[in-house]
Amino acid sequence: MSHPHIMITSPANARVKEVVALRRRRVREQAGVTLVEGYEELDLAVSAGARPQTLYYCPPLAGDRAPGMLRRIAGLGTEIIGVTPQIFGKMAYRESPDGWLAVVPAVGSALPRLDPAARPLVLVCQGIEKPGNLGAILRTADAAGVAAVVAADPVTDWGNPNVVRASKGTLFCVPVGSASSAEVLAWLDGQALTLVVAMPGADLPMTEADLTGPTAIAVGSEKHGLPASWAESARVRVRIPMFGRADSLNVAAAAAILSYEAVRQRTPTP
Repeated sequence: MSHPHIMITSPANARVKEVVALRRRRVREQAGVTLVEGYEELDLAVSAGARPQTLYYCPPLAGDRAPGMLRRIAGLGTEIIGVTPQIFGKMAYRESPDGWLAVVPAVGSALPRLDPAARPLVLVCQGIEKPGNLGAILRTADAAGVAAVVAADPVTDWGNPNVVRASKGTLFCVPVGSASSAEVLAWLDGQALTLVVAMPGADLPMTEADLTGPTAIAVGSEKHGLPASWAESARVRVRIPMFGRADSLNVAAAAAILSYEAVRQRTPTP
C-alpha cells in the first residue's frame, strides 16, 4: 500500500481543527472548498473532474481498494495525509466512516451557461432548506440527464458536506449554480427556458404539458413551496396526480416525478 506523505497522530493538530471548521458554511465559502467523504463519493467526484487539494485517509478503515485510489489521487498532485482511527472519527461527519475524506474546490459559484439548441432540461430549487433534499435532487438530475440544477435564494450552500453526501458525489457531475430569485428568473428568460411549476390547483396535468423544449422545472421550499412570484412568472402550471389524503409530496420526490415526465416525453418511442 502507498504511504501518506504525512501521518497525523495528535487530535490537537491544526489540520484536524481546520477540517472540522469546514462544517461551517462561512468557513467553506471563505476558503472556496467543500468536503467529500466516502470512497464511492470520492471516486465519482474525481471521475467527474474534481481535483482534491488534500486527502485525509485512515489506513485501518480504508480497505483493500486503498492502493489504487491512493495512486490515482497522488497522480492529481493532491496532498495525502494519513490519520489514526481516533482522529478520523473526529474529522468525519458520517456515522459509519470508511476512512476517506477529501478537501475539494467548491462548485456552483455562478449560473451555468447552457446551449438552448440542445433543448436543455433544468431544475430550479427555490429556498430549499434540507441538504438531504438538495442531494437527492442532484442524484435525480444526474440520472435523468438534467443539464443543470440552480438554487434560487439558497438556504443551504452547494458545498454543505451533507449535500455532497446525499448526492453520492453527483454534485460534481451536474453543473450547478446559485443566485437570488430575481437573478435566476432573469437568467431563465435569457436562456429562453420555459418555466414550469407544479401547483396542487393547476388545471393542466403534468402529462399533458409539453416538456420537450428548453424547459426549467421549479420546485419550492419544504415548508412553503414556491412563492407566488414564481407561479406568476411561470409560463406553464401543472399538477402532479394525487390520489391520497396528503396534498403534497416531498420536494425531492416531486422534482424526480416531473423530471422523469420530461424524460418520458423526450424519449423516442420504438
